[in-house]
Amino acid sequence: MNDQSLAQHYLTDALKTFRDQKKLAERAFAQISDEDFFRTIDKESNSIAINMKHMAGNMLSRWTDFLTMDGEKPNRERDMEFVILPDSTRDDLLAYWEKGWQCVFDAIEPLGPEDLLRVVLIRGQEHTVMQAINRQIAHYAYHTGQIVYLAKHFKSNEWQSLSVPRNKSAEFNAHLEQKMKESSDTARERRLDEVMDFARPKRD
Repeated sequence: MNDQSLAQHYLTDALKTFRDQKKLAERAFAQISDEDFFRTIDKESNSIAINMKHMAGNMLSRWTDFLTMDGEKPNRERDMEFVILPDSTRDDLLAYWEKGWQCVFDAIEPLGPEDLLRVVLIRGQEHTVMQAINRQIAHYAYHTGQIVYLAKHFKSNEWQSLSVPRNKSAEFNAHLEQKMKESSDTARERRLDEVMDFARPKRD
């Protein structure tokens, strides 16, 4: 694998990671009620709605004009990302969430291997494009984990697992091995789907 193909592999993998994070969060908050969507577990915690609002606000700031402007836009109101206004609805937050993620994908999809070592700014600090992407992967994974944890907490024993259920690792490995025999598509590209499908309760 040469440098160009390695760089393209990185970009493809990064985009897949972002899409997996989005899917994981959505399959978590799809399980909860509107009440739990806006609910906090204590005075210092953030609700699922606030996590989503903050993530989307960050995305719009970081990825708009990604290669040419500082990732911390002057019109960003970060503190307001942690405030849910009284008239905000779940649909409002979902629309903002989608807008943020679309900004991510629109910025990354056109990138080529030659862009990875270009320098971009975040709060005046220099990052290569690769460093900037890694920074946001880590940031979104952090908040995605919070969303999943909160949704699982609220659903309790009614939670539909999004990962391999407890005491089911050997069964899942056998399931995945069989799937890979049946289809060449069952690789990393569908790993998250395979886990979620396996964890989904079986209906008689």
